[in-house]
Amino acid sequence: MFEVVLTRRKRWGWRWQVCDQSGKVFADGFERTRPAAKYHAERALFFLLSQAYLTKRSAAPSED
Repeated sequence: MFEVVLTRRKRWGWRWQVCDQSGKVFADGFERTRPAAKYHAERALFFLLSQAYLTKRSAAPSED
């Protein structure tokens, strides 16, 4: 399971991270506004999930 973390940075903006349950960071970044940080974090999460689905699907045997 993945988790999106938004952290306020003093005077600089927002840091975002996409982590797993153990705390391993899969993607991170920095944005000036909270909505922008939330958008980029959720976009990265969607990308990670879609890649996992495509990898799993391509590894499955074909039934042709």
